[in-house]
Amino acid sequence: MEKQISNAVIKRLPRYYRYLGDLLENDVVRISSGELSSKMNVTASQIRQDLNNFGGFGQQGYGYNVEYLYEEIGKILGLEKKNNMVIIGAGNIGQALTNYTDFERRGFIIKGLFDNDVSKIGKRVRGIEIYKVDLLEEFIKKEDISIAAITVPKEYAPKIASDVVKWGVKAVWNFAPTDLLLPDDVLVENVHLAESLMRLSYRLNAKQRGDLL
Repeated sequence: MEKQISNAVIKRLPRYYRYLGDLLENDVVRISSGELSSKMNVTASQIRQDLNNFGGFGQQGYGYNVEYLYEEIGKILGLEKKNNMVIIGAGNIGQALTNYTDFERRGFIIKGLFDNDVSKIGKRVRGIEIYKVDLLEEFIKKEDISIAAITVPKEYAPKIASDVVKWGVKAVWNFAPTDLLLPDDVLVENVHLAESLMRLSYRLNAKQRGDLL
């Protein structure tokens, strides 16, 4: 039976990957858990525990080979594979996501944007065409789309999410400020920007009151 990995560990993996990538760019060959701890604000013990979930990767007295660990975490995250994406909603958020070139470096290929605003149809964002939503079903099946990013107003999100799942999408990146009720075998990652800002506001307010150290 496959080992269950906690959500907390999964959330830290992309951070490890990002920091290791920075180290590679600076020609760092090896690093200890203690050195990585000081950069990430995670205890060395926590780093070792996290990595031990996947085999450890370190050598006593040597630490971690940065390039090897970077590649292995990339494999754990599935970044050696190509994932075709669509973005549904070509407004500010949808266009900002499309303009973020780092996605391709990670294997996430944006194949098309979709919108129901006729003034946007046929235009391109970073060379990627905006299509009518009416063409979404055919496009998903033809282009083997595995991920749909939803950046539409919340009243449209549930129907769109239900449709793309029906057409074969197995992972939804949801930017709409609403919860989506989808089948258990569909993966959903919610990015609620307002909620994130409110959490920051809470922490700021608590700090100003002296409740947060």
